[in-house]
Amino acid sequence: MRLISIFAALLALATAPAHAQTPALSGVVSSIAEGAMEGVLVTARRAGSPISVTVVSDDKGRYLFPADRLPAGDYALAIRAEGYELADGKTAHVDAGKIATADLALAPVKDLTTQLTNAEWFAAMPGTDEDKRPLIECMSCHTLERIVKSKYTSDEFIGLLSRMANYANNSTQARIQPRHQQRDVPESKLRKVADYLATINQSKGPWTWPLKTLPRPKGRATKVIITEYDMPRKTIAPHDVRVDPDGYVWYSNFVEPFLGRLDPRTGEHREFEYPLLKPGFPTGSLDLEPDADGNLWLALMFQGGIAKFDKKTSAFTMFPVSPEFGNDAVQQSMVMPWHANVDGKVWTNEVAKQSIMRVDLAAGKYEFLDPFKNSPRGPAHAPYGLSADAQNNLWFMDFGDENIGKIDAKTLAPTLYPTPTRGSRPRRAMFDGQRLWFAEFAANRLGVFDTVRESYREWALPTPHTYPYDAFMDRAGDLWSGNMSSDRVLRMRPDTGETVEYLLPRPTNIRRIFVDNSTPRPTFWAGNNHGAEIIKIEPLD
Repeated sequence: MRLISIFAALLALATAPAHAQTPALSGVVSSIAEGAMEGVLVTARRAGSPISVTVVSDDKGRYLFPADRLPAGDYALAIRAEGYELADGKTAHVDAGKIATADLALAPVKDLTTQLTNAEWFAAMPGTDEDKRPLIECMSCHTLERIVKSKYTSDEFIGLLSRMANYANNSTQARIQPRHQQRDVPESKLRKVADYLATINQSKGPWTWPLKTLPRPKGRATKVIITEYDMPRKTIAPHDVRVDPDGYVWYSNFVEPFLGRLDPRTGEHREFEYPLLKPGFPTGSLDLEPDADGNLWLALMFQGGIAKFDKKTSAFTMFPVSPEFGNDAVQQSMVMPWHANVDGKVWTNEVAKQSIMRVDLAAGKYEFLDPFKNSPRGPAHAPYGLSADAQNNLWFMDFGDENIGKIDAKTLAPTLYPTPTRGSRPRRAMFDGQRLWFAEFAANRLGVFDTVRESYREWALPTPHTYPYDAFMDRAGDLWSGNMSSDRVLRMRPDTGETVEYLLPRPTNIRRIFVDNSTPRPTFWAGNNHGAEIIKIEPLD
C-alpha cells in the first residue's frame, strides 16, 4: 500500500498544474462504503504550533501538501467529511526534501448530529421559513445544535429567551456579557418563537424528522489550501479582519478590549489594549476600518464611542459619545473614517436609537442624525454596514429593513434606495468607489448597488439558509461572501453566475471578510468569531 501511495503522489505531481510544488505529505483517502473519496478535508498540524494547514482530496481520493507548507516535524492529521471520521488517530512525520505518505481510512461516524452545520439544521427542521426566521439571530451567539438537542418546553423557553435578550450582542459561549441596561421583552413577542422551538427540540422525545446534509466539495472546490491561525485564548473573538500593506493581519476582538495583530509569516500574535470608556459595561469592538493615513479605527459597542489607533506610536485616541447623547444603552457598532481628511468628520451609528452619528474630530463632539424620521415604515430600520465616497458622503446598509441609504456630507439630507427584494436586510458591504457590493442577510442573496446609476442587481446563493454576512469583490472579478451558518465560503463570478463553495475545516462563524489583492491570486481572510482563529483561503485556480 505504501508503494501505491508513493506512486500516486508522484503521478499527482507529474500531472499537477505549473504552480504546484514538490509534496511534503500525500496519501489517499478512502472508506469501505465509497472507496476513494473526493472532497475530504485533510488537516495537518505540527506539534506545538498554532498553525494548521488543510488541503482537499481530489476525484481519485488523493491529497497533497506542498513542501513549503509543512516544515519538517511531527504532524497530527484530522479530516472533515460529513458522515465519516478517521478510523484511527493518524500522525505523520515530515522530513525536509522527502515525500511522506499517510493513507487515511474513514469509518462511519457514530453520531451525525455532531457534524451538522446551522444551514443543515435549518434545512432539516420542520416548519415554514417564517417559523425559522427568528432563529437566524441565534447564530450570532451559538449554534442551532444547542436548541434542537435541548428538552425545554414552550413555557421554559419563555424564561430562557427573555434572559438571552438581555445578553449583549458581543457575547459568545466562551464569554457571556449581560447588558447593563436590561430590556423588558413582552411574553406576547416570545410565545410564538417559544412554541415553535418546542416543536423542533426533544421536549416531546427524539426527533421524527430526517436529518439533511450538504454534499462534499468536488471539482474546483477541492483546489484550495486553507490555513488556520489559532489565537492564544479561547475567549478571543475575531470579528472584523483586514490585511495591511506590510502583510500584518489586524482584527477587532468582539468580546475583549484589545485590537489584535497576527503575523501570518511566523504565527506571532500581539494585542494592543485600549482604555475602557465605561467600566462595568460589556467590552469588545465590532467594526475595524483604516483611515487615509493607514491608522485603524474601532467601533466600541457598549463602551459608547469610537477609537483611533496610531500604527506608528501604538497609541489610542478615544472619542467617547458626547454626554448629551450618552446613556446606558448607547452602542456604536460601526465606524467610517476613510475620508475624514476631507472635512474632519468620522461617521458612526447609534444602535439603541437606530440612527447615524458623526463626530467632529477637532472638537470631539457628536451630532445625531435620524435618516428614517420621514419613513412611512416606522421603526423597522437599523443602520449597519457603513461606507463613504470621496466627498465623505455616507452610504449605509439598513439591516432592519430593505434599503441602502445615503447621507449627504454637506446638507445631511438622507436618501433611501429600497432593494428589489422585500425584507432583504442588507448587512455589510464593500465599496469600490462607485458600486456597493453587499450581503442581503435575510434574502439569502448577494447584491450590488451602482451609486452613480442608482441601480441594483442581485444573485441568489446556491445553498439554502446561508444568510450571508458580508461581500467582497476581488481584482479578478470574483465576488466573495462568508456567513454564520454553512461553514462554507462562497466565490462567485457575477457575470456568469458560476459559483464555488469552499468547505472549512471546522465549525466557523464568519462576520466581516477581507480579500487581499496584493498576492499572486486574491487571498481570502476572515475571523472565526466563535472559534478563536483567523482563516486564510488560497484558491489554486
